[in-house]
Amino acid sequence: MTTSMPPAAGDDVFGHPRGLMTLFFTELWERFGYYGMRALLILYMTDAARGGLGLSTEISGAIYGLFTFGVYALALPGGWIADRVLGQRRSVFVGGVIIAAGYYSLGLPMVLPGSELWSFYLGLSLVILGTGLLKPNVSAIVGGLYASDTPARRDAGFSIFYMGINLGAFLGPLICGWFAERVDWHLGFSLAGVGMTLGLIQYARGLHYLRGAGELTGESAEPGRVAAARKQLGIGLIAALALAAGIVGLAMTGAMNLSVVGFAQATGAIVVVVAAIYFASIITFGCHDGVERQRVFVIFLLFLGAAMFWSGFEQAGTSMNIFARDLTDRMLWGWEAPTTWLQSINPVFIILLAPVIGLLWIRLGARNPSIPLKFGLGLILLGVGFLVMAWGALYVPENAAESPAIGVSMTWLVVTYFFHTVGELGLSPVGLSSVTKLSPHRLVGQMMGTWFMGAALGNLVAGLIASRIETLPPQQLFAVVASIAVGSGFLFILFSPVINRMTHGIK
Repeated sequence: MTTSMPPAAGDDVFGHPRGLMTLFFTELWERFGYYGMRALLILYMTDAARGGLGLSTEISGAIYGLFTFGVYALALPGGWIADRVLGQRRSVFVGGVIIAAGYYSLGLPMVLPGSELWSFYLGLSLVILGTGLLKPNVSAIVGGLYASDTPARRDAGFSIFYMGINLGAFLGPLICGWFAERVDWHLGFSLAGVGMTLGLIQYARGLHYLRGAGELTGESAEPGRVAAARKQLGIGLIAALALAAGIVGLAMTGAMNLSVVGFAQATGAIVVVVAAIYFASIITFGCHDGVERQRVFVIFLLFLGAAMFWSGFEQAGTSMNIFARDLTDRMLWGWEAPTTWLQSINPVFIILLAPVIGLLWIRLGARNPSIPLKFGLGLILLGVGFLVMAWGALYVPENAAESPAIGVSMTWLVVTYFFHTVGELGLSPVGLSSVTKLSPHRLVGQMMGTWFMGAALGNLVAGLIASRIETLPPQQLFAVVASIAVGSGFLFILFSPVINRMTHGIK
């Protein structure tokens, strides 16, 4: 449990607590590192010509999916550790230190040749662990900066905070990507670590501006409760390490024939089964009446819709990134733009379009589309983007992979990212808001966890889909993804009257 103190008048900056700027730049630099590294990841793994790992697209896609799955999935235990052991403020700092160590590990081969493989897997593991601690808690501290009776001021503060997210996501691929592609892959990863380090320095210097927000207080701060939570955490860590060691041991001895791709597929299947069992048990035993049961079932549908959406949207870092490298003409006035720079298009569109979409919902008022309609439209727009990609892929010359300068125009990717961004703005904020409103009050935390698990599952599936780009022509791969997304969207729209009745008045 964390509480906050209203900021003193002298702490205000343009009507907001000065601590908001501390968190703004912390998140900006964290996202700078994450999206800078994400833009490089699949390119580095599949590169065999200039110091990359030279892995197949199939294996690289599976590793990418497992990595991004872990980043979202560990937000759940990260929130638990903050609430019961470290507090949100310390969790953010500790998480940032672990993230920076992960990026520096990825950059280690630049100064320690021969460490490519072990430093790569160590780096990914550290980034997953650190992001699980930092990501859910830095946003929670933002809310803690504001008094409970100032909801409009808090909403404005979150809008400013999210601008930092997108500025970081815009700058990361540009800076890390240029140095990675033009100088050395590992320098790009190291620059992501430098960004996280800068974020940590300014976070530590600005901690006093948070005025108690994010600290353990009340019952959660009692020594007995903290000691019990630490014991539970220790048992959990030992169990997780034992499980990991057991799987590795079985694989090394040949008792378990498990490839990276097979492990990713098994993980996805397990998540789907566990989610279905979890929702069934909550609906059957955890809800008090029929209204709660129906609303929780709607959350289950949103979980499926979110997983479907992110499985397509996250192709930006995988199959579309490979398409940009191998089959796209990136020449601008005689100069070839780095592949990673195309990853900055989405945050630019978000910065430009978010106010427009927000104003549209306000102007529509009572005519605002319902929750399932917005989900359906978001999925359809995602599918339309992939139809654009499938159309553009038809014009790729046969020998484009040998000379990308004769590939298709970057316009195809830009238009696709436009449709995907509009779909994201229609689906993602609505999903977050709807889950909090549809959940029984006592289950809000758990239901929000399922939303993040939907994103985690979608990221895992995105990697597995991208792994097929070696065996399927791009136009066929993109057309299949488009048909699934559009079909899912129309299902949400078709059944929207039924789903709306199950929300029992929640808009």
